Amino acid sequence: MSTPVEVESTRRRLNPQQAEKIAKMADAAVEILVAEGFDALSVRDVAKRAGVAPATAYTYFSSKSHLVAEVFWRRLAAGVPESDPSLPPTERVAQVLRGVSMVVAGEGQLGGAVTVALLGGDPDSQHLRLRIGGFIHERLNAAVGDDFPNRDEVVDALQMLYAGGLVTAGMGHLSYEATSERLVAAAALLMG
Repeated sequence: MSTPVEVESTRRRLNPQQAEKIAKMADAAVEILVAEGFDALSVRDVAKRAGVAPATAYTYFSSKSHLVAEVFWRRLAAGVPESDPSLPPTERVAQVLRGVSMVVAGEGQLGGAVTVALLGGDPDSQHLRLRIGGFIHERLNAAVGDDFPNRDEVVDALQMLYAGGLVTAGMGHLSYEATSERLVAAAALLMG
């Protein structure tokens, strides 16, 4: 049985009080990102807004990129359920792609911040990038199903679609809503 994401951290397991601090800091980070953007974000300001000592905040988050990556990971894990096994593979994949691409929709500059954070070199962000990639791979793999022709190649191609689509949205070229629908359309073409 896996541990709920609320009681995990990149750096350690959390007791209920620690999990509450992390949740407050995540909420504060999103508030700052929406209002002021990634450049204005700092772990110190997040701590202040969340009512947490800066030293405490740094025990959980090594950098603002790590904090933003953690926010995305938590939203992804909580907001993208497994696909409905009663649906055909193309519709299951559409469920996953919509879920993943809409995690940060309507959140102002959060999507762009996630792109910067996940592409950066911070070791804790890199750890989360791998965890996020593994999570999405598992969801897509299950959605495609065991019997789909060329399953591994299709899943790899779907991951490339997803990554490219979210970078495009994160750069502000398309809304997350438009990206979501383009991903679904491209997946339908790919899966025949």
